[in-house]
Amino acid sequence: MLLNYLNKDIVEAGVDEAGRGCLAGPVVAAAVILPIDFYHPLLNDSKQVNEKSREELSIIIKKEALAWSIGWASAEEIDSINILQATYLAMHRAIGELKLIPKHLIIDGNRFKPYPSIPHTTIVKGDGKYTSIAAASILAKTTRDNYMREINLKYPYYNWKKNKGYGTLEHRILMEKHGICELHRKSFKLKEKQLSLF
Repeated sequence: MLLNYLNKDIVEAGVDEAGRGCLAGPVVAAAVILPIDFYHPLLNDSKQVNEKSREELSIIIKKEALAWSIGWASAEEIDSINILQATYLAMHRAIGELKLIPKHLIIDGNRFKPYPSIPHTTIVKGDGKYTSIAAASILAKTTRDNYMREINLKYPYYNWKKNKGYGTLEHRILMEKHGICELHRKSFKLKEKQLSLF
């Protein structure tokens, strides 16, 4: 059972990201402020929810949240500042876009770069513990997955509509066959042995 808040009497935003471990595409973060009594039986860590339910939840969250927003960091930015800093950047961008300014942030994970003037608490596996972080994980995941499906039209030979840029065996085989493109993270270079699969 997810908890609705860490701090009951203040406006609290949950923050999470998707795509941190991918070989291609952006890292996408979401920040969500939910009503204190928000409940949906399907809401959970996005990795525990199937694709159809994630899409349904995304619509409900956007409709019922007091505020929600999305932040991105591109593959180029990831290569420039490293994936950890790019994740913080995407999260900060999401927080900065919220129409309602939170008094506290709850962040999925164990590390975070403080956001100016807003205290935070990091929560390991928070997307399976708190509704607002779970909601953020759903929005980040569905936003990124939809983007990778759209960009697949430009780069169909990597099958991103299926693998979403993650380092699956199929994706690595296709990278070896076609080379890399501008959306691949150059700082995530795979060792020769990893690409030599046969």
